[in-house]
Amino acid sequence: MGSSENGQETGLEIAVVGMAGRFPGARSIEAFWENLCAGVESITFFSEEELLAEGVDAATQALPHYVKARGVLDDVEWFDAPFFDISHREAEVLDPQHRLFLETSWEALEHAGYDPQRYKGAIGVFAGTSLNSYLLYNLYPNAQLMQSMGYIQMLINSDKDFLTTRVSYKLNLEGPSLTVQTACSTSLVAAHLACQSLLNGECDMALAGGITVSVPQRTGYWYQEGSILSPDGHCRAFDASAQGTVFGSGVGLIVLKRLEDALQDGDTIHAVIKGSAINNDGGAKAGYTAPRIDGQAKVIRAAQLMSEVEPETIGYIEAHGTGTPLGDPIEVAALNQVFQGKIAEPGSCAMGTVKSNVGHLDAAAGIAGLIKSILVLKHGQIPPSLHFTSPNPAIDFANSPFFVNTQLRDWAGPTPRRAGVSSFGIGGTNAHLILEEPPAIDAGDSGRSWQILTLSAKTQTALDAATQRLAAHLSQHPDLNLADVAYTLQVGRQPFSYRRALVCSDRNDALRTLTADSSDRVLSGQVSYSDRPVAFLFPGQGAQYIDMGRALYDDEPVFREAVDRCCELLKPHLGLDLRTILYPTGEAQAEATEQLTQTQITQPALFVIEYALAQLWQSWGVQPAAMIGHSIGEYVAATLAGVFSLEDALLLVATRGRLMQSVPHGSMLSVALPASEIEPLLLPEI
Repeated sequence: MGSSENGQETGLEIAVVGMAGRFPGARSIEAFWENLCAGVESITFFSEEELLAEGVDAATQALPHYVKARGVLDDVEWFDAPFFDISHREAEVLDPQHRLFLETSWEALEHAGYDPQRYKGAIGVFAGTSLNSYLLYNLYPNAQLMQSMGYIQMLINSDKDFLTTRVSYKLNLEGPSLTVQTACSTSLVAAHLACQSLLNGECDMALAGGITVSVPQRTGYWYQEGSILSPDGHCRAFDASAQGTVFGSGVGLIVLKRLEDALQDGDTIHAVIKGSAINNDGGAKAGYTAPRIDGQAKVIRAAQLMSEVEPETIGYIEAHGTGTPLGDPIEVAALNQVFQGKIAEPGSCAMGTVKSNVGHLDAAAGIAGLIKSILVLKHGQIPPSLHFTSPNPAIDFANSPFFVNTQLRDWAGPTPRRAGVSSFGIGGTNAHLILEEPPAIDAGDSGRSWQILTLSAKTQTALDAATQRLAAHLSQHPDLNLADVAYTLQVGRQPFSYRRALVCSDRNDALRTLTADSSDRVLSGQVSYSDRPVAFLFPGQGAQYIDMGRALYDDEPVFREAVDRCCELLKPHLGLDLRTILYPTGEAQAEATEQLTQTQITQPALFVIEYALAQLWQSWGVQPAAMIGHSIGEYVAATLAGVFSLEDALLLVATRGRLMQSVPHGSMLSVALPASEIEPLLLPEI
């Protein structure tokens, strides 16, 4: 133990390289974090009119134990079926949980900066979903629809088994695809299994998470004394007045890679999973739905052992925190069993639960807490846990390492910052993860002085929306490296037929160009296919000027290396360094301009620049299907085609340049050269 105490790696770390989610009151991860920091409770309390519209009669609403509250997810009825090549008829019967999970999977991979069609490794999917209430309340009552669809098709579109495999099929993901079902702990167990699959080498990247969408959403629930549900729609975790939780809908996904791979690939790392563990309470507890202290304590300690992390290095616990009089004291007792004796100072480890903000999201509860904790580590701030005023009398916080964090606070203290995340399922399957703040990574250079930003979509409307989102993102993140943005847009997005591109020098320039009513620097169009052949055309004498490709020579290593190599090879043939003429400084510019008009300099200079440009384009992946040249350009085309070597080509070009003043118009090359010099210049048979 202890090799990881000061941030040293064990080799088993997993990097979180992307996230996506929609939660009550938040359509994005960014909005979710803003709500958490602001202490927003995103539980909707329904009016009488809203409930009547959903079929809840006034008499039911008037009953004392009917609670008119739930965590609502907006716009679950909408789905971009054509984007995934799903027919309208199939979309009608597809579980909304499957629809939203498919969209969120795409968003998560885009957030990670990966196009699954071009990613060379195997991508796995690990997730779970809640009961398909859409089938029960919307489809079963329609007997004609059920009969017309047929049993097998209805099963495939409705059952939990097909949640992850549908994503693998639609996005062409070839790693393991597992639907996980462990009730409330489903999505955290899915994250654990994803980590294990990565460490086992079964996949190179993994999506992990869960989803719950209960329909109709705008209905209340029945409170029953002693049950898990709150009598008033508020979750008061760990508080003396806690009487339960409130359910809600949500979806969350994270994208995972082995840490060493993420570092090597230059990924954005939001947090690191040091280790994880799962277990079950067994039968030694009060009842099937009851939690067990020893079971929870064992899974927490197992995760710490897996991580090679000691309790005293953990500064925050994202608790399961259902807010029940029985569950909360058991959870803190289990934590005390692991932490007490390790942390000398009482009240030194903060704790909280996202359920006080968005409610209990069932199969998505664990991933909601995990994403919150990732954001806590990334931003170095701990949001408030809501509705806590005085502790549950069965919890002795005064003699505990823990305190319920009730206000937004900066996380100050020893680094690296670490957090534990718990999720405990009804039936006893427990999961715990240990997280660490992302490693410090040196910022890359700003890249080229000009960047190309590219966008594409399946429709013109979607392209315009993507343009607006890019502008908003650049505006909200002033610290972004524009070169990184350009790279991700070009290689981390799947190209579609409606396309847009702009050239910009910096973030402000990009914003001005993106938001302008019109700009000749923004090019838009539609392509019917992308595999269009390319031809390289090389010009002849007369196109030369000093500082040809100067910016490329300064900024592009491939271009510079090609120019340098050619100029070194030309030195014995020209008796000078061609770079002093191509790129003169100060007072030498006038002389270089005059020299560049001399054929014996012009022709080698044009060859060098044209050859270097071709090398640069090919390094970018642009391969010519054909090449054509005029005059000296013919020699460049022949060299690239392998007719002769670069060394022979440069000797031929230098000799040709010398002869073009000395040889009368129309004379043959062989007349001006002795036989001993002709033979090395003869072209091999083609």
